[in-house]
Amino acid sequence: MPQSAQLLEQVELATGPAPTASVIWLHGLGADGNDFAPIVPELRLTGSPAIRFVFPHAPTMPVTINNGYVMRAWYDVSFGDLEGNTRRADENGVRASQARIGDLIEREIKRGVAARRIVIAGFSQGGAIALQTGLRYPEKLAGIIALSTYLPLADQLTAEASAANRQIPIFYAHGTHDPVIPLAMATTSHEKLAAAGYAVEWHEYPMQHSVCAEEVVAIRAWLTRVLNV
Repeated sequence: MPQSAQLLEQVELATGPAPTASVIWLHGLGADGNDFAPIVPELRLTGSPAIRFVFPHAPTMPVTINNGYVMRAWYDVSFGDLEGNTRRADENGVRASQARIGDLIEREIKRGVAARRIVIAGFSQGGAIALQTGLRYPEKLAGIIALSTYLPLADQLTAEASAANRQIPIFYAHGTHDPVIPLAMATTSHEKLAAAGYAVEWHEYPMQHSVCAEEVVAIRAWLTRVLNV
């Protein structure tokens, strides 16, 4: 994959010394890498082997739907992007962020973590980039966590999907009362993934655009399984 000019700045936390697995966790629109750092102690993954959590900061850019206000974003969002139960994503921005996350994956591999021990996670916009990157990455990854999000560039997935990750485990969770990304948009994305043959562990929670305690428990169980911790 092409290398971007500079690695994204990030927050790092590890559950123990000499990590042999990594979780690259992407925040939502307008947040930064600190947003999900508090989830690490909540997951209670303090056993062996150790896991390195990497929380990158998205680049700053003007976001059209927020009147051009400059904020951290993985891609631009415009008025009219929402069409029925799908969303037309800013393709150039999505692909640029995919490349930046690909660079972080390669950095983890150079640090001694095998690709098959790397999980890509994300919330909202970050979840979209987690799906975009994980489904297309050329080496087998451990899994994808997609929280309160949707599948971007869905019509291009068939042509671009990585053969190495056709069996990748996917944890997909969404709030039934989400006013930002409607549940119907997430279920449409889930259905597209299932139709393409992906194994998706699907969860719905009675919440809005957020993460709940029950969801954290389910994420812990899923991570424990896919990373054998």
